[in-house]
Amino acid sequence: MKTKEINRQVKSISKPRVNVVTLGCSKNIYDSEVLMGQLKGNAFDVVHEADKVSSNDIVVINTCGFIDNAKQESIDTILQYSELKEQGKVGKVIVTGCLSERYKPELQAEIPNIDAYFGTNDLKDVLTTIGANYRHELIGERLLTTPSHFAYFKIAEGCNRPCSFCAIPLMRGKHVTKPIDELVTEAKNLAKNGTKELILIAQDLTYYGLDLYGKRNLDELLRRLSDVNGIEWIRLQYAYPSGFPMEVLDVMNERENICKYLDMPLQHITDNMLKSMRRGITKQKTIDLVSEIRDRVPNIALRTTLITGYPGETVQDFEEMAQWVEDTRFDRLGCFTYSHEEKTHAHTLVDDVPDEVKQERADAIMEIQQGISFEKNQEKIGNTYKVLIDKKDGGYFVGRTEFDSPEVDNEVLIDANVDYATVGGFVNVKIDNAEDFDLYGQIVK
Repeated sequence: MKTKEINRQVKSISKPRVNVVTLGCSKNIYDSEVLMGQLKGNAFDVVHEADKVSSNDIVVINTCGFIDNAKQESIDTILQYSELKEQGKVGKVIVTGCLSERYKPELQAEIPNIDAYFGTNDLKDVLTTIGANYRHELIGERLLTTPSHFAYFKIAEGCNRPCSFCAIPLMRGKHVTKPIDELVTEAKNLAKNGTKELILIAQDLTYYGLDLYGKRNLDELLRRLSDVNGIEWIRLQYAYPSGFPMEVLDVMNERENICKYLDMPLQHITDNMLKSMRRGITKQKTIDLVSEIRDRVPNIALRTTLITGYPGETVQDFEEMAQWVEDTRFDRLGCFTYSHEEKTHAHTLVDDVPDEVKQERADAIMEIQQGISFEKNQEKIGNTYKVLIDKKDGGYFVGRTEFDSPEVDNEVLIDANVDYATVGGFVNVKIDNAEDFDLYGQIVK
């Protein structure tokens, strides 16, 4: 048989390429990586967000349904690939994730030429539709979409909190803890493949263990993960303030590879807003918690997120929150405008703050934070920090300190004409200049 004929026959029986497109948060990134790991284990050619598409491609869109902007981006992406399918430029299109979990009937009616819609917990069904089998031996193995030196590390799924504005329990279900042994195995696999930083994520890290072990068990998980050879940084994102397990702070102090960093979304500060948001905490308890965290871990970097324009938010509510931001001086802060989400408790309230006022208030909070960040960064000049190099961009090596998470926090820039660094490696950097959200420095031996 001629070589060309053999190649033609091999091509005819080969599996199609799967292009996974991820929208939304780090939890979705993690889910896509698990899906891709399973597909690779089934001998599929799998890519993430390929620049070029092929008429034989299976496209899997992992959607976000959290707030209006994210929902619109997901819908636009579905429509884009639906059109490519109509034109014969891709093969199958499969939609999964939060938007599909929440609005499957509506999506099926409005965009009917999608081959299948699945929710957030339908991994096995997605694989079956593609022509793959779910392989239990691949639990804990993923195909990273991030640079290999850091990985998002999901320790639980779902959420039991009753926050009035949040649709996540509608899309992700109740809190389900992943067993410690399973997570340790996953961490060892990642470390073996070069991962040095684990970024722990969940809808609520601080609830970890209650459903499985009958107690909050994040501190034990941290100790076990801290013992994994090769893991040099462990970072905590998405802690909940009510019922915060203070023993986690003891582990931070005990273990050098647990970053002095905590991302704890507080959302608001006035008592009437916190009560309406069903946050289970008061202004004074919030202030006391932040103070105690800083007392117990003096050099900790605290990150929070806030919401402006929640129903009923008055000028006084906003001004009180702005003053609190001034007084508290968070190291990192993000601010979002309220999104009126169907089937949430807050949807029963009147969305009475105009959109432009919501945005003005969010901008004002971020302007305050910009000034705080500049002042805090100026204080770093002359100090030396351990920095993890994420990439080379233009004339700079770009990295982060233990006080910074990727994408959302400050970066350290090192002049590539002066110093050399390895992407994925650690260097010590002396800071010699600072801006609002960037630090500049030179490598010291």
